[in-house]
Amino acid sequence: MRAAGLFTAAWLAPAALAGAIPALEEPSSAHSFDKRQDISINALGGKILQTDVYAGIAGLNQQIYQATQKPDQWKKCNPLNISVRREWSTFSTSEKNNYISAVKCMSKLPPKTPKSDCPGCRNRYDDFVATHIKQTFSIHNTGNFLAWHRWFTWAYEQTLRNECGYKGQHPYYNWPRWADDPLKSPVLDGSATSMSGNGVSGCTNQTFYGIPTNDSPTIKVPHGAGGGCIASGPFKDWPVNLGPVFTDLTCTPANPITDFTSPNLGLGYNPRCLKRDISQYVSSTWTNDDQVVKLLNSADIKTFWYDMQGGQNAFSNNFMGVHTAGHFTVGADPGSDFFTSPGDPYFFFHHAQIDRTWWTWQNLNPSDRTNAIYGTIVIADPTAPASKLTDTMTLGYAYPGNITVGDAMTTMGGPFCYTYL
Repeated sequence: MRAAGLFTAAWLAPAALAGAIPALEEPSSAHSFDKRQDISINALGGKILQTDVYAGIAGLNQQIYQATQKPDQWKKCNPLNISVRREWSTFSTSEKNNYISAVKCMSKLPPKTPKSDCPGCRNRYDDFVATHIKQTFSIHNTGNFLAWHRWFTWAYEQTLRNECGYKGQHPYYNWPRWADDPLKSPVLDGSATSMSGNGVSGCTNQTFYGIPTNDSPTIKVPHGAGGGCIASGPFKDWPVNLGPVFTDLTCTPANPITDFTSPNLGLGYNPRCLKRDISQYVSSTWTNDDQVVKLLNSADIKTFWYDMQGGQNAFSNNFMGVHTAGHFTVGADPGSDFFTSPGDPYFFFHHAQIDRTWWTWQNLNPSDRTNAIYGTIVIADPTAPASKLTDTMTLGYAYPGNITVGDAMTTMGGPFCYTYL
């Protein structure tokens, strides 16, 4: 597979990878499958990520597989109507502003979750955070982890479009392209068209963040230059109302509801600023191109599933995995709290890239991998029943309706019709 990827790169990269590379000037919109930006390898200084080459191959494989093996799906989703998700760096200024405005709009709309189910919910965005908190134990380290978060991110995109006037597709944050210095990425550079940048110096009596916990750390992430409230960019006044439940940031005020037996655990009203401690140490160590390529070379879903989330013996041998590392790239509060992490709008950029990475792995061999599933229905419990494609998933008050795990196994089936560049 690697040899094939290298052989294909010379002709594939300029066209199929256009959406995965940073824009050097204002690009035109690229919403349709056959209208891609013409950015040459030379214009990028010859830098092409191997992970993006794999993604380009995956995109072509998926189209061929769907056209030849899934004719009913192909009639409903094909290059004539498919949505194309691109990296934030390829968005024009107007596209970025449209997305940012839509996210802010969600924080101003009233919540749909009743007070009885979420006492602290104050806006539409909180509905998504609350759903993630309530379902945490059944959507992490589980067989539906990837499928549920695919649907969750898609539902968030639909809500931005349907309720807040967003016109585009959901962006992703290409970790390996910015792994050496995430503060230089257009997502986290603190500019007016970013998702805001680092926090000010904060929680300075804390020297490290422990993975999986501060009390029993297998990995110690050094405290960075941040830790306090973000000070620049469009989200410097972003409201965080829910959680924490399991944060690594020791100076975060506790949620009013801390009883783990309560159905409203972490859902008390706890207003505070959005904090970040952006970590070059984390990103350069665990989300670089070599790490993602290794993950994409996983021979089976069990290996892929474990290694994405920290390995079979979780976090041993100084291995974090891209999922945890992507969250701890921003860290702090609520980014370090795997219950409340959607409270930071960066969450959806990270999980779109998680989805893209899974999509790439699936479509390197779509006939064998599209419906490959591994894991049980309870977090990190190998004795629980195995997850099945027929299992039902719900998003509570965040988004209406239910789908099965099987519905979410391809981005060109079920409720979906999108691909990645």
